Amino acid sequence: MSISTADVIVTSPGRNFVTLKIVTSDGIVGWGDATLNGRELAVASYLRDHLASTLVGRDEDRIEDTWQYLYRGAYWRRGPVTMAAIAAVDMALWDIKAKKAGVPLYQLLGGASRDKLRVYAHASGGDYPALARAIRGYVDEGYTAVRIQTGVPGLQRVYGVSDTADPGERYDYEPAHRAADGSAASRPEEEDWDTPAYLRHVPAIFEKVREEFGPELRLLHDSHHRMSPIEAAKLAKSLEPYDLFWLEDATPGEDQDAFRLVRQHSTTPLATGEVFNSVYDYQTLITERLIDYVRSAPTHTGGVTGMKKLLDFAAVYGIRSGLHGPTDVSPIGMAAALHLDLAIHNFGIQEYMPHSELTLETFRTSYTFDRGFLHPGDNPGLGVELDEQLAQRHPYTRAYLPVNRLLDGTVHDW
Repeated sequence: MSISTADVIVTSPGRNFVTLKIVTSDGIVGWGDATLNGRELAVASYLRDHLASTLVGRDEDRIEDTWQYLYRGAYWRRGPVTMAAIAAVDMALWDIKAKKAGVPLYQLLGGASRDKLRVYAHASGGDYPALARAIRGYVDEGYTAVRIQTGVPGLQRVYGVSDTADPGERYDYEPAHRAADGSAASRPEEEDWDTPAYLRHVPAIFEKVREEFGPELRLLHDSHHRMSPIEAAKLAKSLEPYDLFWLEDATPGEDQDAFRLVRQHSTTPLATGEVFNSVYDYQTLITERLIDYVRSAPTHTGGVTGMKKLLDFAAVYGIRSGLHGPTDVSPIGMAAALHLDLAIHNFGIQEYMPHSELTLETFRTSYTFDRGFLHPGDNPGLGVELDEQLAQRHPYTRAYLPVNRLLDGTVHDW
């Protein structure tokens, strides 16, 4: 048996997704996610124009060999486009292998290490009353962990803060913007940012949250890379009284040494890595124990194979998983994360942003949510199938992530 075809499907059921479909010579179908938010067509071209033809005729069971062939053979290594393309191939091959075995993927990764997976929700609000309503809604649904994002006085819009934050409403925040009428965007939107105002405001918000919701609710916060190392250290120190589960992306992660300064000044747990795409991006952070949680997604880190290598490396140093799970990772990528979560020993928590109804009509999933916990399900393979007829009804529409500027007009980290 061998790979017969490898086809790329770009669809937009509410937002853009890039999916790889691999079919074996005996008709088994494997699915992989290659979605790179705001740069989807770059990965689609990489797969369609450079990788697909190299896969035809290869033995679908040689997953590790294929991974190394694609990673080392191209000469140009790493980077989000390359690693998302490799991820899609890798997921599809694992999907096929598990379907051939008749078992859910996690069984091929060593079996389950736990019964269910704790997830965290996204609560946000332009002011504290709106934020508190959102938190209360999630607590009532059984969540035991909630990410807290808030508007900042003086700023019209803050990245990560949704306009729909009432109890029972899905956190419906899509960072990649289209034109106002839903057509393709011509350029990114620009948003203002004020770090001193943010640093003054956020600790007071967490004080109110702890007073209202008590000490047991796990609280998380994402700074979206916006602070310098000393600013990040200041915030991490100021949040210590509120016992955060983690502070995420406190400072741009590409300067791994910067996390030493944050670590020296605070015991607030740190998470980073959603923009990373290989184990090498974490090397200093892990070996020096400068972070506590790995935040990558299988979709952007070379798939199941690449992510498993990273998580096993992290486990040696007592660092846990907190895999990226936004709606710009397709349900296929989400399923891959859940199978890894269930199998690995060093699981920490899983980010969970439920996809829209339209997305879930197009991608049929077997994973289930119950009172703050997920399970990948026991269907053979990844447990996700793309309805290709529905996918064809939703053509790609160009969208861009926003650009942040400081109040003086300087381009800033988002």
